[in-house]
Amino acid sequence: MPRKTAHISLDKAISHFRTIGHHRALVLRGCFAVGLYRQGLLHDLSKYSPVEFLVGAKYYQGTRSPNNAEREDKGYSAAWLHHKGRNMHHYEYWMDYVSRPQDRATESPVIPVRMPGRFVVEMFMDRIAASKTYRGDAYTDADPWNYYSSGKADALIHPDTRALLEELLKMLRDEGEAAAFAHIRAHMSKKRGHRRRAADR
Repeated sequence: MPRKTAHISLDKAISHFRTIGHHRALVLRGCFAVGLYRQGLLHDLSKYSPVEFLVGAKYYQGTRSPNNAEREDKGYSAAWLHHKGRNMHHYEYWMDYVSRPQDRATESPVIPVRMPGRFVVEMFMDRIAASKTYRGDAYTDADPWNYYSSGKADALIHPDTRALLEELLKMLRDEGEAAAFAHIRAHMSKKRGHRRRAADR
C-alpha cells in the first residue's frame, strides 16, 4: 500500500543526516583498522546528494533503510538506483553484460563481475555498520551474517565475491570482530608484499 503520509520534515532530515554520519563513522573506523584509509573517508558520500538525501529524509524511520520504504511506496527506489551506480562496495555495481551469445553461461546477458578484494572488505564493513546502526544495543556479531543469509541473491553476485564475503561474515559471527579484522589485515599485508616484490623485479 502506498505510504501517502510520507513527507519531509526538519526533524526527519536532521535524524537522517545524523544516521548517515553515524554509519559513515563506523565504516571509517573499520576501514582504517584494516588500512583502507581512502575508502573509509569516501564511503557513501553520494548519500548527501539531493536524489539520495531527500528520499532518506522523506522516508526516514530510524530502524531500517529509507530505500526500502521508498520501494514499497513507488515500486522502486530511485535513491538506491543512484547509490548502487556510484559506490563500488555494492556488488550490484559490478554487473555487466556479454555481447556475444556464445559467451553466455545463462539465458540472461547480464552477468556479475568479480569485485576487487578491497571493495569486498568495504562491503563487509558496510554491513557491520548498517547492522550496528539499525540494531543499536541489541547488535551482535551474528547480525550481519543473519541479515545477509536471509536475503541472498546468488544470481547477482560473482561466486568469488560471494565466497569471500561469506568467509568474512562467518568469521565475524564465529570468532568476533577482532579476529576478522586481524585476518583481513594479514591478508592485505601479504598482497601488498606480493605487489612490492613484483615491482622490484
